[in-house]
Amino acid sequence: MKKLWLLFWILVSSLGVAVVLFSNVQNRSTKAYNQTVEVPLQPEIAYKSYTLTHSVVHTLLIPKTSRFSVKPAVSPTLELVENIATKHQAFAAINGSFFDPVNQKTTSIVIREGALIADPKLNERFINNPKNAPYLDKMLNRSELRRYICGGTIRYDINLRNDPIPDSCRLVDALGGGPNLLPELGLVQEGFADVVNGKVIRDVLGSNQLNARTAVGITVDGSLLWVMVAQKPENPTTSGMSLPELAKFMKSLG
Repeated sequence: MKKLWLLFWILVSSLGVAVVLFSNVQNRSTKAYNQTVEVPLQPEIAYKSYTLTHSVVHTLLIPKTSRFSVKPAVSPTLELVENIATKHQAFAAINGSFFDPVNQKTTSIVIREGALIADPKLNERFINNPKNAPYLDKMLNRSELRRYICGGTIRYDINLRNDPIPDSCRLVDALGGGPNLLPELGLVQEGFADVVNGKVIRDVLGSNQLNARTAVGITVDGSLLWVMVAQKPENPTTSGMSLPELAKFMKSLG
């Protein structure tokens, strides 16, 4: 795995494929990693489901050569992911990014088609919160998934907000999230956690707790891998994955 990060993006077919949420697809077959379920959505993308001890993990691999595009979608209010997928005629959708549940304003940056459409600096509760003050510079420089056009070729990457755009590339889309999981956890660097004298004094994501998680990875060949960790319905309060476990799982997938 080249880089890894948490996200909210939609998968859109450039050929106008009908809206299909991969959770509704049938014709499943079984494989191993405890139990793997493969669904042949399209020859150029691959969906799998892994039944693990404490979670069920859904993955979607989007090869670099795929005709599908991955783009950010934003709702002005709280909305179900499947509703957003339907509205944007997406083939698949996954949630991510961060927002304030009180005022429903973003705490993550979003750029779409080169335009800034969501800016955490405009969220007064986020910017003026005294608890954020010691970490604000880090929080405004969190990881983001970027989509470039480089010499006519689409390229995805994961960078910190302040990292430069590569030469000969144009930034088309970006979505802030974090923390970076590989090659190492960026919890402290991105303001999600703080450690003083070996004691954790801040861990806003409960990084070592089992929870539902969403992530995206970029493989060594430039393909995208979406990962959604679901809690088990029979035991939702003690299931899911910690962030270190999620990083390990992503690494095992390449």
